[in-house]
Amino acid sequence: MFAFFTTLYAASTVDASHWATVASGLGHALNRASQAPATGGTPAISGDGVLPGGRGLLCGAGLQACSDSEHVRTELQRELGDVLKANELRLTSDRRGLVLSIPEAGAFPVGSDDISIAAHDLIARIARALRHLPNAVRVEGHTDGTPIRTPRFASNWDLSTARATSVVRFLIERGGIAPERLSAAGYAEFHPIADNDDLASRFRNRRVDIVILNGATQSAEEPATERRP
Repeated sequence: MFAFFTTLYAASTVDASHWATVASGLGHALNRASQAPATGGTPAISGDGVLPGGRGLLCGAGLQACSDSEHVRTELQRELGDVLKANELRLTSDRRGLVLSIPEAGAFPVGSDDISIAAHDLIARIARALRHLPNAVRVEGHTDGTPIRTPRFASNWDLSTARATSVVRFLIERGGIAPERLSAAGYAEFHPIADNDDLASRFRNRRVDIVILNGATQSAEEPATERRP
């Protein structure tokens, strides 16, 4: 009997040592697996669509639209790099998403909402860059602080809104952008990006911004699409 229990004790001691080694090995293996990039299947994605390690955002069902992703920025720079470098167009980002700013100079005659012939190619190229993105797009008109009063435009509110609407119309009719993705807004002189104290500052403020809305902004600001009975 003594020999039997001695044998059991020895076996249990070996097993405990063995399983301690196995458990340690499994722990190291699982730790390495959790740190290694996935080679198949669906990677873990955070609430804002960020891949592990901050490797950019994904677009897809249930994820935020990726207007602030490196992929979208890269696509815009690829399509529009020459005009960005020539300062014919400006690309920035803010809490709303990515913003493409078209200066008034060369795009609109002074005091007019007619898009110049020279600007047609630029806006058509912007449309090509935006066409396959899932994001909503808001076109915003801005003026400087110089008052306007003409038979067509009673104030800068009218002018800024009309310019935004002209760009929206162009994006739909010539750019092939789905109209349900678009909206227009006019801000007159009340959202400047520079002081209106000198000519250069007023030049910067006269612009049309094409805002590629991110998912959070779209959810917070855009009306829900519902079919009513």
